[in-house]
Amino acid sequence: MSAASTETSAPLPTAGSRVFFQGAPVVGCVGSGPITAGDDPVQRRQGKVTVKYDRKELRKRLVLEEWIIEQLSELYDCEEEEMPEVEIDIDDLLEVSSDDERASKLQESLIDCYKPTENFVRDLLGRIRGMRKLSAPTKKGL
Repeated sequence: MSAASTETSAPLPTAGSRVFFQGAPVVGCVGSGPITAGDDPVQRRQGKVTVKYDRKELRKRLVLEEWIIEQLSELYDCEEEEMPEVEIDIDDLLEVSSDDERASKLQESLIDCYKPTENFVRDLLGRIRGMRKLSAPTKKGL
């Protein structure tokens, strides 16, 4: 059996995994009368949306975020669920021009940590060096 015939015999995805667009109501147009019992006002049109992401950059970001969570767990001596709310915005750090400013932003975020944070800050700054800010995804086929 060829790959093409395998794809055509595969079951269709469930409605929960599809994107639907609802048609806009037509107001004041010729021939647009009241909705009759045969019309379905909730009828949906199926649309297909494809988005292209920079997978390599996303993968780097995911690995970095996992590393940050692991390091914060060690710094705060607790599991992720018990950790205090610490916001470290990588894109925000990448917008800052100097490492000194980045380090000071990170130190502000970690003000409640009782353990020394200098090694974490230094390591994080080393890891984000060369990364770029994630841009909004681009749509294919436009």
